[in-house]
Amino acid sequence: MTDQQQPPAITGHAERIVYPANPRLERIRFLANLLDTCIVLPGGYRIGIDPILGLIPGVGDIIGAVLSLYLVREASKLGIRRWILVKMVGNIALEALLGTVPVIGDAFDAVWKANVRNLRLIELHYSPGRNAG
Repeated sequence: MTDQQQPPAITGHAERIVYPANPRLERIRFLANLLDTCIVLPGGYRIGIDPILGLIPGVGDIIGAVLSLYLVREASKLGIRRWILVKMVGNIALEALLGTVPVIGDAFDAVWKANVRNLRLIELHYSPGRNAG
């Protein structure tokens, strides 16, 4: 056998399976980052549009919560387990409830970042080989 005809060396390691990018997961990433980290403040701290929406009296926190719940809906379509979805809704509920408190709620909104927390949960528990997508 020549060098070109030799079989590949066996390394003892399994090949990593690489799945194609899931458009739903990419939408979740985009929206989570838009809501929680798209704006860089002086000093490098990042916020998104969610705490800014919270400044709109009466409806700002509701709009933010609805957008966050959309991420949970998309996560369920990825096949994320129910107990993780419940945890995600809890993150959103805490942010929405405390977000209604004037000034302190908006600061909490900027720090808690429920959407980024939920994105981490999704990425930790999403398995494209096992789940629907």
